Amino acid sequence: MRFWDASAIVPLLIGEPLRDRAIALLKEDEEMLAWWGTPVEIASSLARRERERALTADEVAAALSVAKELSDGWHEIVPTPAVRLTAQRMLRMHPLRATDSLQLAAALVAANHAPASLEFVCFDDRLASAAAREGFVIIDR
Repeated sequence: MRFWDASAIVPLLIGEPLRDRAIALLKEDEEMLAWWGTPVEIASSLARRERERALTADEVAAALSVAKELSDGWHEIVPTPAVRLTAQRMLRMHPLRATDSLQLAAALVAANHAPASLEFVCFDDRLASAAAREGFVIIDR
């Protein structure tokens, strides 16, 4: 099982250059672990692409449908006080946005604060760097 950041899930949903890499990683290990807020991050990413006219409304709807199927099957780290406190600490330790700190905190909680025990799939350079500094094995591009 691997922890998947939203940056690595979005390419599974739309035709992006990293799509083949994401699909290959999912085929290697189909058991996904994700943070509770990942569907919101996915919706945000898709909505931004729609506003920028990179995706049509139909493409966004199709991608959200696939995202729902994925989320129905993944293991989810729910928002807890431990995730919140860890996220706050991550913001002091790393140059992260709030949602990225929550992603990293959820992964740390999922790994019982033993990050070397969990692979972290991430296509976002800043988050991948922070996760690596925390001790995760990073699977990226």
